[in-house]
Amino acid sequence: MSELTQIIGKRIRGFRQRQGLSQEALAERCGLHVTYIGQVERGEKNASMESIQKIAAGLGISLDRLFEKIEPVSAQKGPDYPRQAYELLCGLELRQQQILLELLEKALELTI
Repeated sequence: MSELTQIIGKRIRGFRQRQGLSQEALAERCGLHVTYIGQVERGEKNASMESIQKIAAGLGISLDRLFEKIEPVSAQKGPDYPRQAYELLCGLELRQQQILLELLEKALELTI
């Protein structure tokens, strides 16, 4: 599948995990099959916009939030470390995000 499919799947997983939801619970909220949710999260299924909208609603987030900071692949030049870091952070719990931010700030102080 495409890189975009992978990115959206990771974001869905991150939002779901931060809310403490199982795939089963999200599937029930969305009216979708649990197997389908898993396939979307792993980037194995290219979900329709209707399904993406149902998933976003099940997560209680807007489509804007789900798709924020995604640039077209053609617009990228070289490694996209900020996006990769953002994707990594999206999958973590709030406390883990805070710890990593503090570590990053300390590392930057050491390099200046």
